[in-house]
Amino acid sequence: MRLFVAINFNNDTLSRLLALRDKLRGSSQHGNFSVPENLHLTLAFLGECDGKQTSATKSILDKVSFEPFDAAIDCVGRFKRDSGDIWWAGMHENNSLSELQHDLTERLSAAGFTLDRRKFSPHITLGREVVTDAMPWAVEPFGEKISAVDLMKSERLAGKLTYTPIYRRAAN
Repeated sequence: MRLFVAINFNNDTLSRLLALRDKLRGSSQHGNFSVPENLHLTLAFLGECDGKQTSATKSILDKVSFEPFDAAIDCVGRFKRDSGDIWWAGMHENNSLSELQHDLTERLSAAGFTLDRRKFSPHITLGREVVTDAMPWAVEPFGEKISAVDLMKSERLAGKLTYTPIYRRAAN
C-alpha cells in the first residue's frame, strides 16, 4: 500500500479551501485541481509499505503525543515547476504543528522509514500543473482545532486518485 500520515479537515475548513481552489481554477488556463475529498495536510509521506510497515506506523502513531491545537491557513502560494506550478494553501507558522511533525518523522526514521528531509513547509495542495497569470496572495486566516492525525492510503480507483484514512490517532 502507498501510505502517508496527514491531517484531514472538517467541512467548514474544506469549504473555505474549495473556495480558494475555485478562485485559482477560475484564473487558470490549465491545471489538475484537487478534489474535495483529497484536500489534506501531509505530515509524512511513507510510500509503498507492506503489512509489517503498516503495523509499525500504527504503533508509532499510538506513541506520538500531542494536545489539540489551533491551525490557521493564511495564504495561497506555489512551487514553480516547468510543466506548470503546484499551487497550495499555506498554514500559518505553528509550534504545535511543527513539534508534532518533527516527533512523528523522528520516530518513523528511527523505525527505518526513509523520509523526505526537506524543511517542513505545511501546505494543502490545491492544484498541480497549474498554468495561470495569478500571483500568490494572502487570505483572511481561517482554520480549526486539530485533534487527530490519520494514516492514509493512496490508490487509483477507476482512474481516480483516492485517499482513504485507514487509522486515526486522536490527540491526548
